[in-house]
Amino acid sequence: MSVTDQPRRRIPGRAGRRLRYALVVLAFLLPSAVPMAMFTIYPMFGALWVSLHKWNLLSPMEWVGLGNYAKLLQDPDTLNAFGNTFYYILGYLPLVYVGGLALALALNQALPLRGLLRSVYFLPVVTSWIVVALIWRWLLNPEVGIVNAALGLFGIDGPGWWTDPTWAMPSIILASAWKDLGFVMIILLAGLQAIPQDLYEAATVDGAGWWRRLFNITLPMLTPSTFFVIVISLINGFQVFDQVYAMTGGGPAGASTVVVQQIYDLTFRYSRAGEAAALSWLLFVLVLVVTIIQIRGQKRWVNYA
Repeated sequence: MSVTDQPRRRIPGRAGRRLRYALVVLAFLLPSAVPMAMFTIYPMFGALWVSLHKWNLLSPMEWVGLGNYAKLLQDPDTLNAFGNTFYYILGYLPLVYVGGLALALALNQALPLRGLLRSVYFLPVVTSWIVVALIWRWLLNPEVGIVNAALGLFGIDGPGWWTDPTWAMPSIILASAWKDLGFVMIILLAGLQAIPQDLYEAATVDGAGWWRRLFNITLPMLTPSTFFVIVISLINGFQVFDQVYAMTGGGPAGASTVVVQQIYDLTFRYSRAGEAAALSWLLFVLVLVVTIIQIRGQKRWVNYA
């Protein structure tokens, strides 16, 4: 046998190993891939098909093509829902990140009962959203709520909160940030504990104070955790619904109606399932574009060193 024939004998072996590896990977993926295809991918494309029709959930569907999309883009209620959603994100994201970072920095120190405090702050994360929303609805009640009662002790006339169109969305933002602080705290705390202590010791020897260490060491080294928190929080922010539905129902006067609330109303209140499906796809495309922009832009500010 010549030397030139030997590589030809190895190729089938390599191909066989690759095939076996692919089959093993497929076997591990099937338990999650099959439910994902049945309950996520198929409904998504089913919603895309429905979005091209006029349908009231009862009568046969009527083909309208892109008519639902054109109608939604010209509907003031749709623009209002997107505007309220962006308002929620702009208020929620800085509040939950700064609050979570402050808690993580505090609980990263050697404090008494540190483990208990971490559990207490994380408890709202695992609490039902309906329970949290109802508690905050009671706390922010303009008549008998504890918040306005506390403000009254200082001579401050508290606002109407969720009963006032101006304060309805801030009420939802406060409740949402309070619930999610524990999640952000845990992610950032894990990032803090991964930072080498040698960096802090060297900076202290060089005379760097707490603020310089924060901005020159902590925050740059924390960028991977920050990136994860921002991506997840933005995706969740675009899909906000539970707290809106439980606290205000989208009111008063549409002041807190968000996109998912609008999808719900179009489907179950107005029986306009085609428009609701089209709106859900508009939201999906928006979230996809924002996520892609974040992933592509992470190279400019995320430090994985």
